[in-house]
Amino acid sequence: MKLLLATGNRGKVREITEMLRDLPIEIVSLREFPHVTPPVESGKSFAANARIKAETYFRQTGLVTLAEDSGLRVDYLRGQPGIFSARFARDGATDAENVRKLLRLLRGVKTGKRTAHFMCAVAIVDGKNLWTAVGKCKGRIAARASGRSGFGYDPIFIPKGYRTTFARLGEEAKNKISHRARALRKARAILERLLTE
Repeated sequence: MKLLLATGNRGKVREITEMLRDLPIEIVSLREFPHVTPPVESGKSFAANARIKAETYFRQTGLVTLAEDSGLRVDYLRGQPGIFSARFARDGATDAENVRKLLRLLRGVKTGKRTAHFMCAVAIVDGKNLWTAVGKCKGRIAARASGRSGFGYDPIFIPKGYRTTFARLGEEAKNKISHRARALRKARAILERLLTE
């Protein structure tokens, strides 16, 4: 089976490919389909945006499509950046710009009030069915960026039960406990069922 990962984000492609690596599927990304038209992510939730992406790219490619939408919700900021995580600082913002804005908004906020969680929603479309799976990872926001692994907000997110950021834990450890890992374990079970049908 050929599976389209509906993302151009290299970090996400790497993580998802690693988590699905032993399934008998050929994984391709949007980089192999430069002429597809991206959808307007008009959903009000991560799950809605994941569905929009999966359905849009399935229609254009005809391939079984896995899309995900994920982001960071900070309690002190009433759930921001949420579904706008990738463009928190501005449209087209870099990871570093988003991190700087978040740290600026939390400047002076005490550790106990810096609680946050990552959310990930995965949608899979095969033309007949649509499945969704959700994963969550609780933690808090560090006072400063630390570590070089990962992407996005990884340098400032400390998962619950740990003392260091995702970016310092490294990909192998992150891929066991992250929001994306939790959602993809459920998505993997869906793909396994598809493969046996």
